[in-house]
Amino acid sequence: MNENYFDAFIENAIKEDIRDGDHSTLSCIPPDANGKAKLLIKQEGVLAGVYVAGKIMHKFDPELKMSVHLFDGAKVKPGDIAFIAEGSVRSILQIERLVLNVMQRMSGIATRTNEYVSKLEGLNTRILDTRKTTPGMRFLEKQAVVIGGGANHRMGLYDMIMLKDNHIDFAGGIEKAIDSVKKYLAGKNLDLKIEIETRSLDDIKRVLAHGGVNRIMLDNFDPEMTREAVKLIDGKYETESSGGITLETIRSYAECGVDFISVGALTHQISSLDMSLKAIDF
Repeated sequence: MNENYFDAFIENAIKEDIRDGDHSTLSCIPPDANGKAKLLIKQEGVLAGVYVAGKIMHKFDPELKMSVHLFDGAKVKPGDIAFIAEGSVRSILQIERLVLNVMQRMSGIATRTNEYVSKLEGLNTRILDTRKTTPGMRFLEKQAVVIGGGANHRMGLYDMIMLKDNHIDFAGGIEKAIDSVKKYLAGKNLDLKIEIETRSLDDIKRVLAHGGVNRIMLDNFDPEMTREAVKLIDGKYETESSGGITLETIRSYAECGVDFISVGALTHQISSLDMSLKAIDF
């Protein structure tokens, strides 16, 4: 995790929520009041964001202490306690919502990812995320995918070449797009993997004849076409299925022998895991 980026995220989130002060807390909680609060799980799933919560609390108030009972990746159920925070009551109340927002969303993503991963038990296919993420939270959401058992695709537009349908069409076709990329990378002295999207078996044949890529994406292929495509590619390049693949259909695609399946729903069609931060009575 990029610590500078993470620090900036926390600072912006605190400014967004608190601005000139949490007047609800400041008006009724004495400045010297200390207490404890527990992170209570209220829904079954996969826990994610515990480490991040600790970083947020320490960034906001270095005197806050956190006793961790359950770590990232743990399978949780209602009634479980993930951690206990102890210290300034004012600090706990002011940071409560940010901690919950991050942990609930990350846990929801980890839980969703784990559901997909569990469908592929016994197979070699890996589940990938996409760039369909919440602006400003991508690094956290992609971390949650890994916690849930998935793998990260590219982090952004900068760390991998992805030639999608629009790139290919605007560039003048598959061959021209690949040639332009190779020339660009050489000119910039960049070493980036190249993935190209294909929309038909004919597209795959053109890529195989031309070469120059690392991975071939099979976009919106059905399982029958996917099986033909994998046979056609015959291990010469990595393969990735994408487009409209659901929990119900994902295993049928993996059984075709593709190396990866990318699923946008891991990060943009999820429900946050229910949890709350509750005061502990003395």
